[in-house]
Amino acid sequence: MSVSAVTEADTDNDVRLAAARFEALGSAKRLSIYRILVQAGPEGLPVGKIQQQLKIPASTLSHHLTKLIQTGLVKQTRISRILQCQADFDNMSQLISFLLEKCCAADDDCC
Repeated sequence: MSVSAVTEADTDNDVRLAAARFEALGSAKRLSIYRILVQAGPEGLPVGKIQQQLKIPASTLSHHLTKLIQTGLVKQTRISRILQCQADFDNMSQLISFLLEKCCAADDDCC
């Protein structure tokens, strides 16, 4: 496999991953959940607090969290009986970098 083929494959994978993450954020509820977790910082929040803030049923929240977890935007840990959710800031930064990677590549005076 040539270097350009590897680069193309990497780019295809990057595009697919970014698309999956944007799809996950394409729901208003999931975007709200994600913003709450980003605002909470690295410590995150227990699932119950997220549910209280959004006033949605536990099953609905679980469904949306599952999608965010599957795409790597959210991490979830169990502390005793409490499920704690945190935004994955590394993956968020990668997603933002993906968008900005070739920003204004055709126009040096753009930004």
